[in-house]
Amino acid sequence: MILTPLPPIDKPMAMNHDALFPLLDDFRIETPSWGYADTGTRFGKFHQPAAASTIEEKLEDAGIVHKFTGCCPMVAVHVLWDFSVGVDAGATGELARKHGVSIGSVNPTLFQDQIYKYGSAASPDERAREHAHRHVLDSIQIAKAVGSKTISLWFADGTNYPGQDDLVARKHRMHAALRGWHDALPRDMAMLVEYKPFEPACYHTDIADWGMSYVYARDAGPQAKVLVDTGHHLQGANIEHIVAFLLDEEMLGGFHFNDRKYADDDLTLGSIDPYQIFRIFHEVRNAAELHDRDVSGIAYMIDQSHNLKPKVEAMIQTITTAQELYAKACLVDRKKLQEAQARMNVVDAEECLKEAFFTDVKPLLAEWRKGHNLDSNPLAAYRASGYEARVADERESARAARGARRHGTYA
Repeated sequence: MILTPLPPIDKPMAMNHDALFPLLDDFRIETPSWGYADTGTRFGKFHQPAAASTIEEKLEDAGIVHKFTGCCPMVAVHVLWDFSVGVDAGATGELARKHGVSIGSVNPTLFQDQIYKYGSAASPDERAREHAHRHVLDSIQIAKAVGSKTISLWFADGTNYPGQDDLVARKHRMHAALRGWHDALPRDMAMLVEYKPFEPACYHTDIADWGMSYVYARDAGPQAKVLVDTGHHLQGANIEHIVAFLLDEEMLGGFHFNDRKYADDDLTLGSIDPYQIFRIFHEVRNAAELHDRDVSGIAYMIDQSHNLKPKVEAMIQTITTAQELYAKACLVDRKKLQEAQARMNVVDAEECLKEAFFTDVKPLLAEWRKGHNLDSNPLAAYRASGYEARVADERESARAARGARRHGTYA
């Protein structure tokens, strides 16, 4: 018996262009500076000739992604990876504007210095805690200098063995640090608190899940919110449920989007489970359209390591996938969904989501791009531009001139 697959649904059900296109206009995605550089795993890295090696090259790549997609006007930075001592941070903001983007979230780097062997904010070593404190205060000043409105915090803090440290004492240290940093924020700056169940800590992590992040953020102050990284959950976690809960509590500050098969794999968004990302976006739209929640301040950020895919191509692929999944979530017929839920008709309710998910939104996005003077196929247009081959030659020559050495080994 030969089964013929059904064609995709090619018409939106409950939203016309006039309603959908403004939502797409407001859907802004922040790309990470480190996503344009050579990255790898703990076992090593494979170099790409076109990979960015300097902050200017990273911002140049980010500007190209925004040029072809029209929805990535901001770039996240990591302080110790993107800023040098003695360099005017404001000049980096100007450099970003030169390439058609601006600096988005500023990420303090609280895990790579040797003093953080036993943690940063939660460390039993007072010197490590003070080092982290000064670094975050410096990061806030950098954020002010570049015009950023977001400090994004992720901690590798944790322990590897039972009895290594007092878990409650570590909790109190983390509370104290977050309160102090919150109080140092300008009034228009948000502080996002990320969580992760394990890695690099293997016994316990000080901010291991969304509930801990929620408690820490709520205690720190009103400008602190939870940051959800889609790769930072144990297998089987219902991420869209977490998102719905945080939205209703008005504690969702933003996302770090990526995909995974096993753990924090940092694969490109939608490459493994696009339906999950769709369901997350569905809860965002539900919060806005059914539950009177303001979702305009949510930060949609990418956090991926493109070890094998070409850097800029991977980012464009990620962004266009995100747009497609967000558009599909916007197309859910929520009136029909509510009616099915009121009748307790499980099949009809689920079909509302599946119909939207299987809708072919590429023609709609092509029309949206046409209205913004963008090519209907950003990836094809980028490839035709010859950008990667050109910058590969330029950057290899520049690295050679600087005497830069590129190591592929882990140790």
